[in-house]
Amino acid sequence: MKGFLSLIAMAVVYLSTAIAAMAQPDCFISSPNGITDVHILTMDGKAYYQVEHHCEPFVSTSRLGMKTNIGDFSQLEFVSVEQEQIEDSYHLKTVKSSEISYKATKAVCTFKNPEGQKLQVEFRVGNYDVAFRYVLPKEGETGSARIFEELTEFTFNDDPEHTYLKTYLTPQSHAMIGWKRTKPSYEEYYGVGKPVTAPSGYGHGYTFPCLFQLGGNGWVLVSETGVDSRYCGSRLSEYYETSGNIQGCVGAGYKIEYPMPEENNGNGTVEPAIGLPGATPWRTITLGQTLKPIVETTVAWDVVEPLYETEHDYQYGKSTWSWIVWQDASMNMADQKTYVDLAAELGFDHILVDAGWDKNLGYDGAEELVRYAASKNVDVFLWYSSSGWWNDIVQSPVDVMSNPIARKRDMRWMKKIGVKGIKVDFFGGDKQETMRLYEAILSDADDNGLLAIFHGCTLPRGWERMYPNYAGSEAVRASENLIFGQYECDQEAQAATLHPFIRNAVGSMEFGGCFFNKRLSRSNQHGTIRRTTDAFQIAISVLYQNPVQNFAITPNNLTDAPEVCIDFMKEVPTLWDETRYVSGCPGESAVIARRNGRTWYVAAVNAIDKPLEINAKDVLEALDASDARAYVISGGNEPVKEKVGRKTKVSVPKNDGLVMIINL
Repeated sequence: MKGFLSLIAMAVVYLSTAIAAMAQPDCFISSPNGITDVHILTMDGKAYYQVEHHCEPFVSTSRLGMKTNIGDFSQLEFVSVEQEQIEDSYHLKTVKSSEISYKATKAVCTFKNPEGQKLQVEFRVGNYDVAFRYVLPKEGETGSARIFEELTEFTFNDDPEHTYLKTYLTPQSHAMIGWKRTKPSYEEYYGVGKPVTAPSGYGHGYTFPCLFQLGGNGWVLVSETGVDSRYCGSRLSEYYETSGNIQGCVGAGYKIEYPMPEENNGNGTVEPAIGLPGATPWRTITLGQTLKPIVETTVAWDVVEPLYETEHDYQYGKSTWSWIVWQDASMNMADQKTYVDLAAELGFDHILVDAGWDKNLGYDGAEELVRYAASKNVDVFLWYSSSGWWNDIVQSPVDVMSNPIARKRDMRWMKKIGVKGIKVDFFGGDKQETMRLYEAILSDADDNGLLAIFHGCTLPRGWERMYPNYAGSEAVRASENLIFGQYECDQEAQAATLHPFIRNAVGSMEFGGCFFNKRLSRSNQHGTIRRTTDAFQIAISVLYQNPVQNFAITPNNLTDAPEVCIDFMKEVPTLWDETRYVSGCPGESAVIARRNGRTWYVAAVNAIDKPLEINAKDVLEALDASDARAYVISGGNEPVKEKVGRKTKVSVPKNDGLVMIINL
């Protein structure tokens, strides 16, 4: 019955698109290879866009426009379009691929409202990605504007039984709730394969990125990029039904929404303000008949530019981190030196010193620790709170990063003693005021040669290219939750199969995993119970992409974890030259390959009862590496490293994983 309904739904989609097309489009914008088309049309005084991929409808008739304090652009008349082909190549070592070539059709569509005021919508249409933004010109003496509302929609066709469209979404939480009133912290659960009618849970819509499955036709990933101090972060609204184009078609609509008034403890406006001429961030749509374009997309960085040059040659890499397992009690000199020694033994680059160092070690003690770490060729990152007035946390240092005088003082001190980076935690939302703080921290940090990682924070939006010293964000339900609740451990494998297709597809993700303790506590004798295998844990070191990886290895793991796993963790890189999708489906399994130099690392994890069958021949051919030497580390909690032949097949049970190493 479900199959029949899906066929009916697909027929409806085709018919609805055909009827919508009876309104003559004002212009067509085609990707360089012609497989993706954007149609711009006006009907009843309103502007719309449609997206087709491989001649199939992926985004149905969706609204364009905005309302501002200098003009209402909800009623629009098409004026003109200018198109050109653009090409760009750039190097960016901190994302999924280091050498990126970008080709797209650029189209600037000009509209006017009934008062004759102009609004431009700039499109970049690539083969698998569509990005667009609004541009407000300066007309007359008016030099600024407030954007009250974006009318931007993302509309998909569904059938009346809601069997065609499936969603993979994480809700936006209430503001100023949760632990110490720190939400939204962007750590909510994903709904996996839900119908559009499934409630978000909070009533505030969904956090970017948002993944949709269009029956058997393909996948769409919706997000945004290019958000800096000149705008706020946005999200998708709750689902709403639109009138379909023909009887029997249900339109599943979502629109851009701005932050909630309660965010940031009520400080700052909800609506962004821009100087004129000025532009909004880019709204991005990634399209694929399979999940391959979703995993491999680089659109988040393709359409943005660096905001400042840096004189520093930043070094990324792996780090030890006492807090993730040993928790607050480890903030003492002896334990921190133990973790420095652990980093040195593993050949790791850094140690992350977490909350409370200013009280337990003191600034003088921090200097001593940095000197000790330097003697072992290990660098130091220090933790800071982002604020002291938009939540109730007492973890210190507080009132430093939010204050420009104190921030610059501490950063100059860190530069003087040789600290290499900071981790800043507990941000308060997505208002423009908050985005200014992110940018101020990054800019001041670069002045002092410091890398910056963010936790309890929003989604990064092109920041790897925009800010040269940006080193990743959490913005996901990350590893500390495995410590705090057994349910998290029970669901760890399923979560791992989601992130490559959603959160990590659009930005670096600082997860902080790779546990080898069986019980997640200092003693390894109590606490939550890890359900995944040791082979799974080494797999996620490849599966999750972030240029600085704060791993959860503990000193006891040098003797009680499998030697093959420790050896692998010493070897695995954190910077990648290429990323490829091999196979998988969100919520079920993921097989992702990442290349560093002439070595491919293939990570596979499985979250369902049916074993995941890995055929070496298929993997090697997918990576154009049929003649390469390859090894696999598999075997659950008793992993072994074995040479791989073309006929090698490995079965991966639920909660298990493997890594394949391919030397070209």
